[in-house]
Amino acid sequence: MNVLLDYLPEFRTGFLGTVSLTAASAALAILLGLLIAGFRVSPVPPLRAFGTAWVTLLRNTPLTLLFLVAFFVVPQILFPGTSPFVLATLALGFYTSSFVCEAVRSGINTVPLGQAEAARSIGMTFIQTLRMIILPQATRTVIPPLSSILIALTKNSAIAGAFSNTELFNVSKLLNDQGRPIGWIFLWIALAYLIITFAISGIFRLLERRLEVAR
Repeated sequence: MNVLLDYLPEFRTGFLGTVSLTAASAALAILLGLLIAGFRVSPVPPLRAFGTAWVTLLRNTPLTLLFLVAFFVVPQILFPGTSPFVLATLALGFYTSSFVCEAVRSGINTVPLGQAEAARSIGMTFIQTLRMIILPQATRTVIPPLSSILIALTKNSAIAGAFSNTELFNVSKLLNDQGRPIGWIFLWIALAYLIITFAISGIFRLLERRLEVAR
């Protein structure tokens, strides 16, 4: 307990850093995942090819390698002076978007094909059909795997601590370097991660219940 009380400001800063990084990366991953999922089921062959390449490349690339590219290649070529938080968000968001895309695509595939055919028969475009007919029905199927993906994202955010980001893993490394008891440090860090992941699980359980009532 003394470790937590003595370094409460550091733990609080690390906790808020992890929450901020997780929230920003999750928002980016969901937006990109929905977009790429739309590409994967698009009737336009180049878009389908782009979506397939996106998912195949990112899902089979180690996340640490993406962080190295984000921190040592992107600032040199595209955006010099970009903050570590933004770079970490890009690496986590892009990586996680490939998993979100596949979860959404799987949900889309559960919607009967007749739904899309009926929408086309009354003159709706592909985007209108996807937005108004398919995705609302697919959401019920997508919620459970999306919860697991975002929990994995929370744990993956620990890698950002090795790249000049203030988050829980970075705090544990700082305190360990100062000679504090490593066992107690890891205990409090683990409890902080549990709080975040339980909060995500609780939010998605509420969403599932609301959608069950709507059904």
